[in-house]
Amino acid sequence: MLQIDHLYKDYGRFRAVNDLSLHIPKGDLFGFVGPNGAGKTTTIRMVCGLMLPSAGSIVINGVNVSANQKEIKKQIGYVPDFFGVYDNLKVREYMDFYGSMYRMNSKEIAGISDDLLELVNLSDKKEVFVDTLSRGMKQRLCVARALIHNPALLVLDEPNSGLDPRARVEMKELLLNLKGMGKTIVISSHILSELSEMCSSIGIMDHGNLVASGPIEDIMEGVLESNRLIITLDEGHETAVRIVNEHTKVKVDSVGEHEIKLSHNMTKKEIAGMIGMMIENDVLVTGFHKQEGNLETLFMQVTKSSETQEGGKEHAAESNR
Repeated sequence: MLQIDHLYKDYGRFRAVNDLSLHIPKGDLFGFVGPNGAGKTTTIRMVCGLMLPSAGSIVINGVNVSANQKEIKKQIGYVPDFFGVYDNLKVREYMDFYGSMYRMNSKEIAGISDDLLELVNLSDKKEVFVDTLSRGMKQRLCVARALIHNPALLVLDEPNSGLDPRARVEMKELLLNLKGMGKTIVISSHILSELSEMCSSIGIMDHGNLVASGPIEDIMEGVLESNRLIITLDEGHETAVRIVNEHTKVKVDSVGEHEIKLSHNMTKKEIAGMIGMMIENDVLVTGFHKQEGNLETLFMQVTKSSETQEGGKEHAAESNR
């Protein structure tokens, strides 16, 4: 559906996007993650044809973005992080206006608008002026407007920016509904917990580089250094730590008053054996469980690794001067 190959964007001597390659299949809900200045918005603008790349190619549904600027507008529905509205336009008129921009006739616009406004839960707002809607309603209306020509790809840049918690939940439910309908969606966001709840896959950008991409679970398995285990206990801390240290596949991360956190590469059988040895040596084990990784943990580790690599490059460059 979306194929990006060796994409670059330079502003003078500053490189905003560096050799980015990415494939997003049809029906995927893909999340772009990264700190401010990572290159997410620049990439999204190039995907939408709003900005030409310095090098590389972007193909959407078989259409090359740079070579077919007019055709690509039919393939994309774009929801920016901030959008203006027209004064004195009602919701129905707003949808009519955008439908007419895609050469749709009045009857066609009316039918599709009704369906889309129902989809975004704004059917009862058709005769309400757009500029009187809440920010959350305006964002949902913008999604409806972006879908009016049935684009192959829906692109949203920070759609939850400035929304209250209820409006963010409503937006998440809307996007999950669209995903269930088979729509291909690309979304950028700083709200990592929400991306992890709704995205099929993610791409993490840092300093213009795509440092990790793919299904969240696969990235976590490949990037997180090891499994983490938390053992809770009331007595026998010193004995427990000694037993843990006897295992070559285990490293103690921290020892608290009632728990030991450790990293390991053990099998389930080996974990059971270690816990059993603790109990045999009078350690009062009250429980143990796996510490699940999350998108925040993954993001911090990947971007930390990226910063370390950037620092090494800068140090090497200084040494060569």
